[in-house]
Amino acid sequence: MAERSFAVEVEKLRLGAGEEFRGEGILAVTKALLQSGVSYVAGYQGAPISHLMDVLTDANDILRELGIRFEHSASEATAAATLAASVNYPLRGAVTFKSTVGTNVASDAIANLASGGVTGGALIIVGEDYGEGSSIMQERSHAFAMKSQVWLLDPRPNLPSIVQAVEQGFELSEASRTPVMLELRIRACHVHGRFACKDNVRPAFTLKDAIEQPRRDVGRIALPPSTYLHEHEKVEQRWPAAVRFIQERGLNELFAEDEQDFGIVLQGGLYNGVLRALELLGLADAFGRSRVPLYVLNVTYPLVDAEFTRFCAGKRAILLVEEGQPDFIEQAVHAILRKADVQTKVHGKDLLPMAGEYTGGVLVKGIAAFVRQYAPALLEGRELPVAARPAPVPARLEGNPKAIAIREAEAQVHGRPPSFCTGCPERPIFTAIKLVERELGTHHVSCDIGCHLFSILPPFNIGATTMGYGLGWAGASAFNTPETGKRALAIMGDGGFWHNGLTSGVGNAVFNRSDNVLVVIDNGYSAATGGQDLLSSKAPNPIRATNHPIEKAVRGVGVEWVRTIDHTYDLSKMRDALRDALTTPVKGPKVIVASSECMLNKQRRVKPLARKAIAQGQRVVRERFGVDPDTCTGDHSCIRLSGCPSLTVRPNPDPLRRDPVAAVMDSCVGCGLCGEVAHAAVLCPSFYRAEIVNNPTRWDRFRQKVSAAVIGFLQDRIERRLQGLAA
Repeated sequence: MAERSFAVEVEKLRLGAGEEFRGEGILAVTKALLQSGVSYVAGYQGAPISHLMDVLTDANDILRELGIRFEHSASEATAAATLAASVNYPLRGAVTFKSTVGTNVASDAIANLASGGVTGGALIIVGEDYGEGSSIMQERSHAFAMKSQVWLLDPRPNLPSIVQAVEQGFELSEASRTPVMLELRIRACHVHGRFACKDNVRPAFTLKDAIEQPRRDVGRIALPPSTYLHEHEKVEQRWPAAVRFIQERGLNELFAEDEQDFGIVLQGGLYNGVLRALELLGLADAFGRSRVPLYVLNVTYPLVDAEFTRFCAGKRAILLVEEGQPDFIEQAVHAILRKADVQTKVHGKDLLPMAGEYTGGVLVKGIAAFVRQYAPALLEGRELPVAARPAPVPARLEGNPKAIAIREAEAQVHGRPPSFCTGCPERPIFTAIKLVERELGTHHVSCDIGCHLFSILPPFNIGATTMGYGLGWAGASAFNTPETGKRALAIMGDGGFWHNGLTSGVGNAVFNRSDNVLVVIDNGYSAATGGQDLLSSKAPNPIRATNHPIEKAVRGVGVEWVRTIDHTYDLSKMRDALRDALTTPVKGPKVIVASSECMLNKQRRVKPLARKAIAQGQRVVRERFGVDPDTCTGDHSCIRLSGCPSLTVRPNPDPLRRDPVAAVMDSCVGCGLCGEVAHAAVLCPSFYRAEIVNNPTRWDRFRQKVSAAVIGFLQDRIERRLQGLAA
């Protein structure tokens, strides 16, 4: 169950010639695939292209009508290997995944595909997850394009340019017999706009045709001596063919070419940011008309030498806007211009940051510094944006009321690290680990990619390393040492387990007779990537096979000590299972499958049903938890062992006690962990459970009246006794 449904929006994919498409970038990509006559699509979800997989899933009926095969791949490597269908057959295929982690996983398949080349167009759509808000290590797709000689498109982030990049990407691939990579940043994926549609195209040569007319070309297989010939073919045939296609079709764009004797060269994906920066500096208008020459690289690899020398001819300097490091394009441009004996000065990382996302403020500052150096008159008399002004001398705190107020506020406002959702079933697992640590001491914990990685942050502070998706247990391999009495603990999610963990983690541990412990967090979905279904998902899926238990899989590869906790909120059971795994005399790999449904997905599923039932007058009961302020001691261990966003503190109602008491906010979903923590950790019994009843029955109303009367009587009796004691 994906985090967002596109069931309504996908109907726009049926639009044809003469009609206008309006919507989101991800939907535009899908429409462009259909207009290009794609035969098959595959991929693995992950930001910022998760929704592309969700759109394709919701559009499966439309894809089938056009004879298009769509698969959720087991991993990015699986997706990239799917493009093998385009090696021998004139089949257009597209795959998608998150970069660079997904490209890392897929790199072996991409290298083999690029070595032998393709017959049909092969398009790899990667979500470029780069910048401060990224969820991965900071790397670029560009390196993979250079390494394997795959052409890299980086279109301007508007719908017509994105659609054109998809369509021309297939054509470029076929013209040069080379796979093409199309990178989309998060803003491009979710930008809204419109474009003129074309009719969807059924593949002229289908998968059925390929199966019934099998072909093979030994020269296309990456096996010596063919691999040596592939290398020559890349340089002597494919590269020149790609350059010709880029030039003849005008894939790169020039704007205001002769306006100044200096200019800006930029990646297509940064076009909107650069234009906005120029507008703020008074060097472009709101409609995108620039007063500074722009050379927009919608294709960032390969570069076209002739286009660079033409743009730079007669210009004193250019500013190269290339996001990230290393500065691949800048280094190549220096070589291109020097070989052509063009003496244009090249600026780039000297005026813009070497690393980090090129946000609006960063671009304004860098472009202003460039223009100030070569045409200061263009900025004279203009009030520059704050980001473009020289940095002021910091004011001293003494005697500065505003600075003092800011300092005092900083002392009171605490940073809020990323954390688990309210009611997350993973939270009690890490609470249990903290409780076991009280008894057995700390253990080395190897983490994995996924929601559970939040455990490395407060309040749990668990985990020492993470090596990649599904590599949680592999990351603890070196600690399989019989000399110590302690076992290492590894964490892995169900998404990582099915992606890579079953072989690289569990199979490896069995083969090497590991004595360590793995906790597989089975929340029913690939939750961190948007809630897509997995092999072990409990919910039935009309186009996928689900309900394959993780326990059966690990036993199938040889794990004998396996425990399944089918309700992770039962903190006592969770703690006891962890203790047993870490202390049992039984040797060999030990696996705990901790299973409860992702609360975020559960709420997406049950809330609409509850609203519908309430609207129909049906009785609906919701559980909520609360804290009795008279009982709470203000110890706050419940918060330190849970960290639930619904748990907070409030002033103590007792005037004789200063410590604030715990409180439960209205966002509580009634998972019960706070009460479980209070019980398992032997904390104060201040938590209570309440039921909120919509459309109560007569019996509910009668029970409520009786309960209120009894409680009122008891409270009055206590009050009278206290008054008697006071007298």
